[in-house]
Amino acid sequence: MSRIGRAPIKLAAGVTVSVSATNEVTVKGPKGELKKAIDRDIKVEVADGVVNVIRPTDQIRHKALHGLYRALLQNMVTGVTEGYKKQLELVGVGYKASHSGQLLDLALGYSHNIVFEIPQELKVSTLTEKGQNPKIMLESIDKQLLGQVAAKLRSLRKPEPYKGKGVRYSDEVVRKKAGKSAGK
Repeated sequence: MSRIGRAPIKLAAGVTVSVSATNEVTVKGPKGELKKAIDRDIKVEVADGVVNVIRPTDQIRHKALHGLYRALLQNMVTGVTEGYKKQLELVGVGYKASHSGQLLDLALGYSHNIVFEIPQELKVSTLTEKGQNPKIMLESIDKQLLGQVAAKLRSLRKPEPYKGKGVRYSDEVVRKKAGKSAGK
């Protein structure tokens, strides 16, 4: 049995989980509602505040999906109760970030500004303090979407290994390389 797959998901107060006939799981909580289509072979049982994910056989495919769907359901439950946050930092001279509504305007050292549209499910805020690197804060109940958008923002100017300039996660440590040694 998968260690992750067999662990039950405990539901917090105010969270409801329902499974449709087409094996679509809906998680409702204080922060919102998330839906996920689950493979037809995997069974999801909801009983007195606990969700269990059950696989029919020990095939490799079923074993793989067992832990995967349990982890995805746990992320959905955590999302509708607490939510998720990611913070990005812009390191470099002249790098700026500002937002108006769901549009994020980034100056990342290119000849033009990059205007990035944030999906409606995410909340975005920017912070620019004197003497500090500009920061972008993203919040959402959907962990997968949050990670995808944060990775896309980071890919616009990845941190380079010589000076460490670029867009990075706040908790990311960039390994620096030594430059070329001069002369003989």
